[in-house]
Amino acid sequence: MTTFLEQEIRSQPEVIARLLEREGQNVRQIAAQLPPFDHVLIAARGTSDHAAIYAKYAWASLAGYPVGLATPALYTLYHTPPHLANTLVVGISQSGQSPDIVAVLEEGKRQGRPTLAITNDGASPLAATADHVIELHAGVERSVAATKTYTAQLTAMAMLAAALGGQPERNAELAGLPAALDATLAATTSVPALAARFQPNEQYVLIGRGFNFATALELSLKLKELTYVMTVAYSSADFRHGPIATVSEGTPVLVVMPRGAAFADLSELAHDLHERGADLVAISDADAIDGAGTLLPVAANLPEWLSPIAAIVPGQMLALHLALARGGDPDRPRGLRKITLTR
Repeated sequence: MTTFLEQEIRSQPEVIARLLEREGQNVRQIAAQLPPFDHVLIAARGTSDHAAIYAKYAWASLAGYPVGLATPALYTLYHTPPHLANTLVVGISQSGQSPDIVAVLEEGKRQGRPTLAITNDGASPLAATADHVIELHAGVERSVAATKTYTAQLTAMAMLAAALGGQPERNAELAGLPAALDATLAATTSVPALAARFQPNEQYVLIGRGFNFATALELSLKLKELTYVMTVAYSSADFRHGPIATVSEGTPVLVVMPRGAAFADLSELAHDLHERGADLVAISDADAIDGAGTLLPVAANLPEWLSPIAAIVPGQMLALHLALARGGDPDRPRGLRKITLTR
């Protein structure tokens, strides 16, 4: 029987097409209506945090805005929120329920700053608090591990980057996302065999850079949630500053490396890892990667700034099949609930 998780992974082309259709005009209106601001502060947890990290690259490169991640404990535990002058305050949450994320937006409003919620629930406390709301339109996500809501969050951040940057020509690139997701899903036929081979491993290293640093972080989280293995994720630059010493013969390393500005650096690192004997898997739109024993293909028609939306898909499928290979229930990972209320 097909799991809810697999159904939701495979639904992503439809989800993203629906989001682009239903929220495109709203996103452009929000971008036009926002008062002037100099920088962005994003409050998020878990998977949503990785969408925020993607925004650090997308909003800065396309629209010129520096993006920082909020520290919600300053608002809820220490009661010492920072000054938010000239800041756009954004909350990202699949459920819109987490009190600490809501608290950051409430403080933004108290200080007279514009607030924006990105959520799958337009009736949630987060949406009710915000001045502006972007709904994900992903439908109910029945599996505990977030998949379709994550790629929808990334897409919403990409839409905002294009709108805030005044780059309507990017809309044609955004329109190519559903087809790219379809093509990427069609190329995951080798994943079950890779999962069977990786089944005994208890540790993995995940590496990305630039836009796809967020992808490495999200894949690391999915493997932890679904397979209970220990994983660590790094930027390739940070990985060279010490952690590379942990790689030895047979260490499983997954490198997220679609073509773009970061590709040459990641290719060089892939070669170095191969020389150290790593069991190297590359997630890429390139035809081949020197040193990689396994290539998980990504659709080749996306620009680098949109590649994280497709590049996570082979990782989602790997986490699903690795969970099955290890005898787990991908829909109900132990110790986890769909909505986590942090304060």
